Amino acid sequence: MKPIWFFVGLILLFMGGLIFLTGIFQIINPPERVTVLSETHPNIWWGAVMFLFGGFMFWKTRKQTV
Repeated sequence: MKPIWFFVGLILLFMGGLIFLTGIFQIINPPERVTVLSETHPNIWWGAVMFLFGGFMFWKTRKQTV
């Protein structure tokens, strides 16, 4: 069996990638309604953080078994 952090890493890797790609898409095609902090591009920052942390957790626990 794999530890729970293996699957948490996979989920964060996947969700972070989707959020990051959404941020890239919103830079290319800006939405009609602009929010107050939209110029900081939080989708890109948080997507990258989630992707990197998920990749780290996946890489760290890929060979472990319980």
